[in-house]
Amino acid sequence: MIPSKKEKIAIEVIKTLITRFETFPIDASNNRNAPFHEAFLNAFADKLEGKVPDIPFFISLSSWLHGLNTTLGQSFFENVSHILSGGEKKEFTSNRGTLLRVSQEQKNAIANIVTDLKNGVFAPDLNRENELIFLTSTSTNLDANSFTADVFIEEEAKIIAIELKTVKPNAGEMRGEKQKILEAKAALFNRFRSKEIEYYIGFPFDPTSDTPTGSDKCRFLRSIIDGDKYFALDEVLLASELWDFLSGDKNTMEYILDILNKIATKGFMEKFKYLGDNTNRKNNTKIYKTLLNDWFLFSEIELLNNDSEITKNLYKETRARRIYNQSIFKNGDYNFERYNFLVGLIK
Repeated sequence: MIPSKKEKIAIEVIKTLITRFETFPIDASNNRNAPFHEAFLNAFADKLEGKVPDIPFFISLSSWLHGLNTTLGQSFFENVSHILSGGEKKEFTSNRGTLLRVSQEQKNAIANIVTDLKNGVFAPDLNRENELIFLTSTSTNLDANSFTADVFIEEEAKIIAIELKTVKPNAGEMRGEKQKILEAKAALFNRFRSKEIEYYIGFPFDPTSDTPTGSDKCRFLRSIIDGDKYFALDEVLLASELWDFLSGDKNTMEYILDILNKIATKGFMEKFKYLGDNTNRKNNTKIYKTLLNDWFLFSEIELLNNDSEITKNLYKETRARRIYNQSIFKNGDYNFERYNFLVGLIK
């Protein structure tokens, strides 16, 4: 993986950790009243004994973990996907003025496909379904349902869209996802007539696997209610397969986890504060640079390596000195505005 992508992923890791540190429950003194939760958990006292010393804190921690799951699903996984693929999140909605069109024939075909899958008349078959919905028609006079592609990639001859999902969709969700993807594919076919259309459902990891990056697609789909009833294997991207597909390289998931494991350590917040203190750049340059390297912050290493030339040009204006003295982080994000200014001082 090229250094610039490693750095961008590392910054996403840092931003996510900072956000979650701000809400981590230190104790349960400010825990919201949850009498029903506490009452129900009393029945599990013997199972929690020795594992959960404080029930109110356990409830707060569970709420925090739910927030982490939301952050990963709605922010981290999507942003990393865009970094790796060069894609973007794209909305096709009436509010955006980007709603697409479908024909009545396509609507009928989609309804028939979903009904046949529900009743077990046909097994999921990507080629068969594409033939039924990719209908050339001049009467695309119906509004398609609004949809958002979590990852949208436009190539010269192909459109690729990916729906990123949590690893355990709710009961009944797979049927709805299938119908949504079928209509989205039909609408994209009408919009991009000269291009091949691919639409996948992607899962960042396989919770049924014994290893962090391993996967078994058949077993995974069977673990989801109606997973294998509605989706063919070749329209599902799971774990390493998803990340390698996005990057075009091998072992991408391993690289992501390596970056995460090197940053998300016990002393994370202390290191974050250390890097945010500009006096350490001068007083402890060697330690400072080592930590930047450990966190894959190559842009800041570039500035540090050229510090003498940058500082030589700072005295030309007061504003430049002020920008130089800014923290390398801004609201938990790397301060690229500062970087872009300072790198311009390197001849």
